[in-house]
Amino acid sequence: MKVNILGLGLLLMWSCVTRGQNESEKSYPINDSSLKVAYFASGCFWCVEAIFESVQGVEEAISGYSGGTEKNPTYREVSYGRTTHAEAVAVYYHPDEVSFCELLTVFFVSHDPTTLNRQGPDRGTQYRSIAFYQNEVERQLIEAYIDALNEASVYKNPIVTEVKAFSVFYEAEGYHQDYEKNNPNDPYIRNVSIPRLNRFKEALPQLLKPEATNEH
Repeated sequence: MKVNILGLGLLLMWSCVTRGQNESEKSYPINDSSLKVAYFASGCFWCVEAIFESVQGVEEAISGYSGGTEKNPTYREVSYGRTTHAEAVAVYYHPDEVSFCELLTVFFVSHDPTTLNRQGPDRGTQYRSIAFYQNEVERQLIEAYIDALNEASVYKNPIVTEVKAFSVFYEAEGYHQDYEKNNPNDPYIRNVSIPRLNRFKEALPQLLKPEATNEH
């Protein structure tokens, strides 16, 4: 299954080279006006943040909450399933170094999009799979990627990833940012986050930052 995902990801990345010129020019500066931002949810944001930050062209990944309706949610509220939000990440990236389509490849390769409201040991709607879009091109790219995965029968079970219009992102509390990097001895990080990150690195080494290849 890994070979199919990798091959399909490379094919889709290539197909986006020309289509990427039609992507929105809107940027979301985080100390750099040339950056764009993409939003994803695929389980514990500690894991997801570390994965995206290992990708060449990604300047920063911020852990937070999105996909729900409650204003200013807290970690306690979200983690206990008391909101409609999911743990999510805001991925700030250089579009001349990594495309939205390549970020989609990272998203799908780094988690199981067929497990409803669950990733690994984490269960609940707060851990559901969501690919957020901010314009029509992004929506089409996400849906085309899912269609291609289905047509290739990569998974035995149906893909349950939500394709959702982005509305708002709430940044998580400070201690959650770079949690994997700052807490390498945390049992969850050692037993869940780092193995998940290493599986991703093994699957897509060509997308990694040079320094990321030697970590963990």
